[in-house]
Amino acid sequence: MDKNTLIGFLLIALIVVGFTIWQTPSKEQLEAQQRFNDSIAAVQKAKLEAQQAAYEAQMLRESAVKDSLQHDSVAMAQHVESIYGSFAVSAAGDNNLLKVENEKAIYTFATKGGFLYSVVLKDYMNQDSLPVCLFKGPDSQLSFTLVTSNNRILSTTDLFFTPQQIVTTDSSQIFTMRLMTNANAWLDFVYTIPNDDYMLDFAIVPHEMKNVISPSTNSLEMQWNERIAQQEKGRKFEERYAQLQYMFSGGDIESLSEQKADAKKETNRLRWVAYKDQFFSSVFIADNYFSGATFESTLMGKNTGYIKSYKTATSIAFNPSYDADFRNSVNPSTFKLYFGPNHYHTLDAYNDKVQGNEKLNLQKLVPLGWKIVSWINVILVIPMFDLFTGWGLHIGWIIFLMTLVIKLIIFPFVFKSYQSSAKMRALKPEMDAINAKYPEDKMQERQQATMALYQKAGVSPMSGCLPMLFQFPIVMAMFWFFPTAIELRGQSLWWADDLSTYDAIISWDAQIPIISYLFNNHLSLFCLLMTITNLAYTYLNMQSQGDQGGAQMKVMKWMMYLMPVFFFFVFNDYAAGLSYYYCVSLLFTILQTYIFRWTLNEDKLRAKMAVKMAKNGDKPKKSSLQERLEKMQREQQAIARENAKKQQRR
Repeated sequence: MDKNTLIGFLLIALIVVGFTIWQTPSKEQLEAQQRFNDSIAAVQKAKLEAQQAAYEAQMLRESAVKDSLQHDSVAMAQHVESIYGSFAVSAAGDNNLLKVENEKAIYTFATKGGFLYSVVLKDYMNQDSLPVCLFKGPDSQLSFTLVTSNNRILSTTDLFFTPQQIVTTDSSQIFTMRLMTNANAWLDFVYTIPNDDYMLDFAIVPHEMKNVISPSTNSLEMQWNERIAQQEKGRKFEERYAQLQYMFSGGDIESLSEQKADAKKETNRLRWVAYKDQFFSSVFIADNYFSGATFESTLMGKNTGYIKSYKTATSIAFNPSYDADFRNSVNPSTFKLYFGPNHYHTLDAYNDKVQGNEKLNLQKLVPLGWKIVSWINVILVIPMFDLFTGWGLHIGWIIFLMTLVIKLIIFPFVFKSYQSSAKMRALKPEMDAINAKYPEDKMQERQQATMALYQKAGVSPMSGCLPMLFQFPIVMAMFWFFPTAIELRGQSLWWADDLSTYDAIISWDAQIPIISYLFNNHLSLFCLLMTITNLAYTYLNMQSQGDQGGAQMKVMKWMMYLMPVFFFFVFNDYAAGLSYYYCVSLLFTILQTYIFRWTLNEDKLRAKMAVKMAKNGDKPKKSSLQERLEKMQREQQAIARENAKKQQRR
């Protein structure tokens, strides 16, 4: 590592510390920000009050109309029919709730709007040890816009449905919410709920609706809104993984920003839209397609109990001439609804369950990292986790065994790296002689002499980089796996109650400048143990390098000790399972280092290298690659000399 690199590392550290201090607001800035927030709040309050006043005025006007018509039932009926047309019979009613459940969840339907009022998952618990409720009441709303034959525009959320008798089969329950009209026609929302699955079938089935719905209707406008409730202790990570995603009919998946409020408009056909958080998703899947869509994602405040709010406006194919009794055409308005965990195997299984050539690719709702990292997770990490889980082991032993297997896989490369480092240390006297012979102003000659020495001794500096090349994708795969593995959710290990989030042994509510920013008001014990282990490993490495002296090496040593401390502040918010894995991995690395020291005698290694150097002589055989590199270097030097001569002639 040269001087410039070390200075760069030092500057990065100073920038991080300086930026942290600089970004910490002063007391005056905090007061100014508070005054600004108060003014914004006042404006918002005034706006809300104005909206409320307008709403109350509207209610008074409607109430006045009703009062004027209450003594004339005929006039009242005419008034309602003028607004709702044939749907006047469904314009009023009671919003009753009806529950249907299977092995996986409890589904509560509301008669007003005919859609789901709430979904409660039986197999997963929230922070209060209660079953996870994905949404409830106004948190989720699905509406379809109906254009009547007399050009009235209605929304299904304003109409009251009539629940029908549940039909039970061997594999499912069929539940129908019926929207009645004044004519002998109706519109059914048909839900088919499997006995043991998270995915429901949903169909919009018209009956004699061609004279009720506008004859020009071939699609329905759909609006789907949902607020994502905070389910986890680690809000920071839940915000990071909460995202609105959607898949085009061609299979490509896009998403809105998870870091800020975002909006997009798509004109191409879509297959599904997903509202997801860290571990759970609500997915609306079209058996045919959605005709483009407008998406919106909004961040929710920390004290609201919600993470984000999602909105989708799209259109679906609809055929009012379709007749449920005669089946004289194919119903285009059929869908699937998924309300469940972001579990890789559960989502991946739907690729085989759903008919059609196009895969749903719902498993991509589980973030597994970049392409190569995701590939490692799919073919190595997840199967290995499943194997050890199938043995009935505790989660602590599962992570321990996974760490051991990964260490065994990369063991040959780590040994090669240590061997290369040992050879480099053995060549220190020769390297000192080269540095003394060629000062820094003759860097090219020094490098040539160094490379000649390496070739003569049979040392390849690049071999020390191989372990990093092979380890880095695996390390990153584990980095992505643990925070998103729902299998770790609720799993305890020693003092950690939930390995999917941080294990705070100390926490505080007061906002302490700099301290609260760095620690996020808690201290994670597994992260602290990982940091201590990392410092021990760094000390072991520094001891093996010996006292090389020089200000440059001293700076490098300080940087090596600062890096574990820096990572502590990064990983303090991460999943305890990830910190535990890194801690165990570092312990294995320390053990490997001692094994290498016991098995690799550096004195014998230097003796072998001396024999090899004597055998190779002053002109060791060059590889074809090195010959080509030297040829290129000679050509470049010749060109440089020629250019210098031309410059002198001028």
